[in-house]
Amino acid sequence: MKIVLLGPPGCGKGTQGRRLAKEIGVKFVSTGDILREAIEKGEELGKRIKKYVEGGGLVPDEIMIKLIEKEVSGGVILDGFPRTLRQAQELERVVKIDKVIFFRCPKEIIIKRLINRRVCPKCKKVYNLIYEMPEKKGVCSDCNVKLEKRKDDKKEVIEKRFKEYEKYINDLLQFYDGKLITIDATGEINSVYQELKEVING
Repeated sequence: MKIVLLGPPGCGKGTQGRRLAKEIGVKFVSTGDILREAIEKGEELGKRIKKYVEGGGLVPDEIMIKLIEKEVSGGVILDGFPRTLRQAQELERVVKIDKVIFFRCPKEIIIKRLINRRVCPKCKKVYNLIYEMPEKKGVCSDCNVKLEKRKDDKKEVIEKRFKEYEKYINDLLQFYDGKLITIDATGEINSVYQELKEVING
């Protein structure tokens, strides 16, 4: 099964997508993780990507398409791709998507979530200082590694990212009309996950 998760940054699609991928036995691909790995390598492409990511802008389509084409063989859940109509069209050329899940969530909740988000630099597990605290304060429950705050989790950057998201989302929702399912992402993590599982199995 090949699934695309759509929704604003911070709506929880990464957390839910990782959990679902593990349960149904498919690969989870987060473009955010791919981009951060490219940045960490410190090569020329990573330096270009860093300017877009930390500034809250979208990475150009040609870079994203090149990175994602390698990741879509076999069963996969895509988080963060496509983000533009062109990316969706290019993805359709490469692979047939079975279901598209749209996580609906208002901006006020997004900002609150992202400001309080912390990430394990080792396993990439995401925590939240309000909704999903680690067992030990400031440390990943799985790796015992100090959690980090992402550089793009600042209010001004989040506002910019949300504006970028709003520019393209309606085109994507129209493009995927027919295979699109909307879920309410404002609820508690487990209840959102149950709804996600129901629409995937339905």
